[in-house]
Amino acid sequence: MFEKLASNQELISLLKNGGVAVLRTDTLYGIVASADDPDAVERVYAAKHRDPQKSCIILLADPKASYAHSDELSHDIELYHETPTSFLIASPDAPHWLLRQNDELAYRVPANQDLRELLRQTGPLIAPSANPEGEPPAQTIEQAKHYFGDMVDMYVDGGVVSADTPPSQLLRIHPDGSQERLR
Repeated sequence: MFEKLASNQELISLLKNGGVAVLRTDTLYGIVASADDPDAVERVYAAKHRDPQKSCIILLADPKASYAHSDELSHDIELYHETPTSFLIASPDAPHWLLRQNDELAYRVPANQDLRELLRQTGPLIAPSANPEGEPPAQTIEQAKHYFGDMVDMYVDGGVVSADTPPSQLLRIHPDGSQERLR
């Protein structure tokens, strides 16, 4: 399902130049855009009708690419690498368009190597689930197209996502290194 992401030059160019795409992440379909591009981030929020106070999960190729610059993130990602886990960490130096109601951002390094290679080429991507707020996540690329139509520049078919596929677990990492499971 992921074989074509890292070699899809059209997708890579699109994401590096402010485009928005829907693709299968390591969990669900996500609507993705460069975390470093404020206009692309706002396009995702508009397409999803997302609450502007809610931050998005950011997919990373490597923990060092986070805006948190935390050694705790690197250590924790290695511990949870096989189970999709997003880590909510204080990131006060992150760009203002990513920070919403507080200074925390959620980061995930996917275990899938091809997806990580895509991220090495594009940089960090915001990746909320591919659905308008209040609707169930898209299980197929056709459902994502129905949700977003031409508000998305590219759709990459990653097969059917099972209805019982859970989102990543979410752990908050406190400044003292302690963890709190949120989902």
